[in-house]
Amino acid sequence: MPKINVYLPDDLAEAVKQTGVPVSAICQRALESSVKRVAAMRALTLSDLGEGPKLERFTERAKTALRLGIEAAHGEVGTEHLLHGLITEGTNLALQILRVMEIQPASLTVSLPDGEGSATRFTSAAANALELAVTEAITLGHNYIGCEHMLLGLVAEPEGDGGQVLRAAGVDMKSVRAAVTAATAGYAHLRAQASPLDALVKRIERLEERLR
Repeated sequence: MPKINVYLPDDLAEAVKQTGVPVSAICQRALESSVKRVAAMRALTLSDLGEGPKLERFTERAKTALRLGIEAAHGEVGTEHLLHGLITEGTNLALQILRVMEIQPASLTVSLPDGEGSATRFTSAAANALELAVTEAITLGHNYIGCEHMLLGLVAEPEGDGGQVLRAAGVDMKSVRAAVTAATAGYAHLRAQASPLDALVKRIERLEERLR
């Protein structure tokens, strides 16, 4: 059976040793799932957006960013197109996070290759970036894939032009993950705070209707 080396950060490697988790079995299952998702992503084209189970967990803004990236591509959709889609969408959390990090999205120069014809599939780097976006969402405990997860996927993917542009601008994985965690936690807190008030307002409105 072929052997593949897996490199872990020091703190995670120490935790694995202490807990004694079955690394080989866990990695095999995780890789099986990732291979299936990457294969599906590579086959994904513009006609698939909004249809079927492939993008069911992507938010509307993430779908829009993907669509914009695909529309800007010719032949293959690369990570540079995914980054272009995020920037062009203009209203997503990924861009807000970049601004918090004092990086203006408009300053990220993305060179898009010239060509003819519409996009047919994702490059390996782009498919891997989207898979990493899914992985980041799962790791953070989120049941959706948003533009912020796409940003994480682009930064984590080592080969594509999109990630290289971001890293050259000073975007690093640790800072982005911390910003995404803080931003999504704050949003969840606001929703939790607002829900009882919203429910009370609706009850008052229904009561007023009955009294009319």
